[in-house]
Amino acid sequence: MLALYGHPFSSYTWKALIPLHANGTAFEHRVVGNEPEHGEFVQAAHPAGKFPVLVDGDVTVIEATAIVEYLAVRHPGPAPLIPSDPGEAVTARMLDRVFDHYVMGNMQRVVNAYIASKENPDPAEVATGKEGLLRVYRWLEGWLAQHQLPPHVSLVSCAAAPSLFYADWVEPIPGDCRRLAGLRAELLALPAVARCVDDARPYRPWFPPGAPDRD
Repeated sequence: MLALYGHPFSSYTWKALIPLHANGTAFEHRVVGNEPEHGEFVQAAHPAGKFPVLVDGDVTVIEATAIVEYLAVRHPGPAPLIPSDPGEAVTARMLDRVFDHYVMGNMQRVVNAYIASKENPDPAEVATGKEGLLRVYRWLEGWLAQHQLPPHVSLVSCAAAPSLFYADWVEPIPGDCRRLAGLRAELLALPAVARCVDDARPYRPWFPPGAPDRD
């Protein structure tokens, strides 16, 4: 059986969990923090000691995007994780990078400022992260106005769901980005994503800037 090392509140762990849930793939979730050996394994398996880490027999896969790609090849199911058309696959991988680097990345910049000082986060870091989020929100709104996303659940869904979920807590999606707001709501309604949201509820007090009373 597959084993996934990660944590239910981790956005990148969600990214690996969503395809497993969507395809009904049997796996064991080895939560880092529950058992010392889980954390020790991650420290040894990943060059920076980060999760998620997937183990499939004698194969170990690190980095969430690579895990989704591996599952698409080795454990396919009804969810079309990677589009079969090569051109559409390129687009999916492009959007994966946008959501990871510019949505998740800017959200994490704000979160890190609160981790460094919960009472006095660096205002420049917070402002820069929020400005970056507003910029990428509007880019995505424009892209969605002219293009179609791959069917859910794809690599794009796996990247977009956790990044938009947490980013909207840090800097709410503006009212003039109705397509992007609609995508967030659509993703959170997917059973595989809703399961991640529910499993993470007990950990909401951990969110450094403070979790809103919604979602």
